[in-house]
Amino acid sequence: MGPVQTPLAFIAQRWTPSPRTLRRAALSAVVMSVIIIVTGGAVRLTGSGLGCDTWPKCTDDSLIVTAEQGFHGFVEFGNRMLTYVLSAAVGWAIIAARSAKPRRRPLTRLGWAQFWIVMSNAVIGGITVWMGLNPWTVAGHFLAANSLLTVAVITWHRAGEGDTTPKPRVPRPVRKLSWAIVAVSAVLIALGTTVTGAGKHAGDSSDVPRMPWDWTNAAHVHAIGAWALCALAVAMWLVLRVVDAPDDTRARARDLLVVLLGQGAVGYVQYFTGVPEVLVALHMLGSSLMWIAVLRLALSLRERPVTPAEIPAQADAVPANA
Repeated sequence: MGPVQTPLAFIAQRWTPSPRTLRRAALSAVVMSVIIIVTGGAVRLTGSGLGCDTWPKCTDDSLIVTAEQGFHGFVEFGNRMLTYVLSAAVGWAIIAARSAKPRRRPLTRLGWAQFWIVMSNAVIGGITVWMGLNPWTVAGHFLAANSLLTVAVITWHRAGEGDTTPKPRVPRPVRKLSWAIVAVSAVLIALGTTVTGAGKHAGDSSDVPRMPWDWTNAAHVHAIGAWALCALAVAMWLVLRVVDAPDDTRARARDLLVVLLGQGAVGYVQYFTGVPEVLVALHMLGSSLMWIAVLRLALSLRERPVTPAEIPAQADAVPANA
């Protein structure tokens, strides 16, 4: 009898995903990360944050939502159930990465990192419910979801390249500019939580505490960060043309500018129209798309060529007249 195999090793021994399947598996985790961010926002925007008033159960006496909890209970419980769909997508990414040939340990580690972030954020979500939607824990829950999106996008990108040492595709100053864009974008997302935490959408109809400042002032600071990011993005687009960067990299810079234009338009319209729920949800979706565009731009500035699998040596052919 041979050694006992783990389920992942058992599957990996019998299945090898194609490069397309591997990338699709990684992409599914990206898509579900965005969906969980947007639906999490929908829970707050519909006032359903305490639709299930405890965790991990929905009520003290029921694991699932009850009819008495009504619409808000179904919204909150539905978002909790989506966590299982997200976990399935992350699990598929882990299985595909583990089953790749030759074995790709860095990719598998990225998949497991996603798993542990999902588990950790589920706990943060539970703490958020226990604390009655404290705005600081709500912000932490949102930022943790974005950390999951970060790792998922990196996994998706890495699934399409090799595991060799990365090689730069543009000069060092350009790469530094990309990291400045990443840093400002991260700060911008964090500033967005200060607007939300002090704003009108507390997540429940009860008297939920808010962050201790005026939300309009927080929105102005957030707008300053957005303009700074736009300036950096325009600079990157111009610089990439000057250094004759690869076409796909320049396309990533263009995509970022398009997303920022749309996101800025939604942000200003929602501010001047009293932050209606639909526009806030659209702005949250735009935030995720912006972050994806920023990460893809940064990752496109270096490459890891795919090393063709070695072909086993063939025995010399025997001459026909031997």
